[in-house]
Amino acid sequence: MATLDLGRIGIWTAVLDAVPSTEARRLAGVIEEAGFETLWIPETIGRDPFVSATLLLSSTSTLRLATGIANIYARDAVTMANTQRSLEEAFPGRFLLGLGVSHHHLVDHIRHHDYSKPYSHMVGYLDGMDSSLFMAVGPSERPPTVLAALGPKMLRLAGERTAGAHPYFVPVEHTAQAREILGDGPLLAPEQMVVLETDPARAREVARGAMAIYLGAPNYVNNLKRLGFTDEDVAGGGSDALVDAIVAWGTIDDVRARVDAHVAAGADHVCIQVLGASLTDVPEAAWRDLGAALL
Repeated sequence: MATLDLGRIGIWTAVLDAVPSTEARRLAGVIEEAGFETLWIPETIGRDPFVSATLLLSSTSTLRLATGIANIYARDAVTMANTQRSLEEAFPGRFLLGLGVSHHHLVDHIRHHDYSKPYSHMVGYLDGMDSSLFMAVGPSERPPTVLAALGPKMLRLAGERTAGAHPYFVPVEHTAQAREILGDGPLLAPEQMVVLETDPARAREVARGAMAIYLGAPNYVNNLKRLGFTDEDVAGGGSDALVDAIVAWGTIDDVRARVDAHVAAGADHVCIQVLGASLTDVPEAAWRDLGAALL
């Protein structure tokens, strides 16, 4: 299945929701000027990612936008497929739809849907997207899609039914396993958290601040345990070994080494998420420095 050329390294960030839309548009331009070809944005309980994608694509000229990820419980399959087609018509080749099942607490408690069978729901959802009607000017075939995938079943589905997989909160070892399951061809685009700090204690403090929310989500914890991490590793903010596996901290050369490790393990594209002292810190200078050094 055809997919986009996303470039070797992209930016993943949720901080654009923490600034006004006009500032988010400027920051998208900063990311583009820094040389990054793809910007990944999430969907949780912030702005609608497709409204944001439209604004950010409109304010840039070559930057690609990817959702990492759009929640399949937030829209029906026809709406999702036709939103995807609408963005492709408006911005040809510049939008990649990343889909995921999200998490129990966000689906059941926030959106009030039934999360009891997320894998089966995804299979049926993809069927609905593939059969959706689109009676407007736009592509006759649905553009490429990737899935947020951690476990073997979802990874296989990503390889069989979509253009590939976008794993999040994973070490390099997961990238190697994901490539083995996907086989050659499907896109593999893991997210990688980074902290540009050389003091170990300070770097791990910042890392743990960002990791805390994910260590409370069973999907991520179960994936880490499949990789051999223990209850002790995921407790108390994460062991040093887990923090160091999930977050690349240190110099830009340390970040480059981690990206290279993902690529050697089978990644086609690595989207780096720069962490700050708080979840709302905008790492504009770091984006510029990383672009100058890595691209």
